[in-house]
Amino acid sequence: MPPDPNDPAIDITVVVPAFNEAARLSRGFARLEPVLGDLDPQRTEFVIVDDGSTDDTAREALAVYGALPHSLVVRQPSNRGKGAAVRLGVAVARGERILAVDADMAIDPRHYRAMVDRLDGADLVPGSRAKDGHIRYQSRARTGAGRVFNRLVRHYTGVTLVDTQCGAKAFRRAPARLLGLLGMVDGFAYDAEFFLLARQLGFTVSPYPVTWEDISGSSVHLRSAPLAMVTDLRALPRTKHVNPVVVVAPDVDRAAVERVARAARVQGLVIARGPEDALIVVARDGAVSATALAEGLGGFVRTTDLRGLVGRTVEAV
Repeated sequence: MPPDPNDPAIDITVVVPAFNEAARLSRGFARLEPVLGDLDPQRTEFVIVDDGSTDDTAREALAVYGALPHSLVVRQPSNRGKGAAVRLGVAVARGERILAVDADMAIDPRHYRAMVDRLDGADLVPGSRAKDGHIRYQSRARTGAGRVFNRLVRHYTGVTLVDTQCGAKAFRRAPARLLGLLGMVDGFAYDAEFFLLARQLGFTVSPYPVTWEDISGSSVHLRSAPLAMVTDLRALPRTKHVNPVVVVAPDVDRAAVERVARAARVQGLVIARGPEDALIVVARDGAVSATALAEGLGGFVRTTDLRGLVGRTVEAV
């Protein structure tokens, strides 16, 4: 029997996207292990998403994280990008609070508990490496490139955060799910898209200052990745974020939605409730699933853009 997607025993889900990280997973875990008690392993699950690696990332992830009480390794059939990997991890997450962190744990894991706790007053809590308004890397060239990229993020998205690319971010599950369903950027610029969507949907963002270590061995291609990120950024202002939804009664019972979703073998949904109706948001390629949900819940299928979701309360299913 598959795990209950809404198991109340799971409070936190740590999502670890990993592409060709076999050599760094154990070193990352060594940085995390001293503070595992802060996260309460009995109530925390670890979801490692192998993004179509060509090395032994999946096997190493099982070896490193498999002894924990709650762990899951999910494998993409091909390499799609960090954004796609994070969205997959969010879709299967059972915790009401989610941490998305890099496999190398470059952001000091001692901050994780405080970031999660700050979700009591915010929808998103991104780590921020900025000091005096700037992020300083070991390399001057990387520091300069980071500043240029941040200016581009501000120009194309209107997002004013100094550090959108920090490798540790905390989310409440329902907002994270909705951002994941709406998001279209598969690569490293997914963070900027998430913050753009969060701003447009009215989600609260509360950055948390973190310390970090510039760890070598990243799988990021330093020549091709920046160009791809800028290409994705430039496309964001023209992107139409439109998804299929199932329109049902505003007081639709969440348990009923869960039962029908399970029968239809679909997961990672969001109920967006308004005064006149509720919208069950499904993945962009989930029209067939939407039809099955509509039949089971007495609703109908249509599409919505961001304007149809603003001001609604959201619940993860």
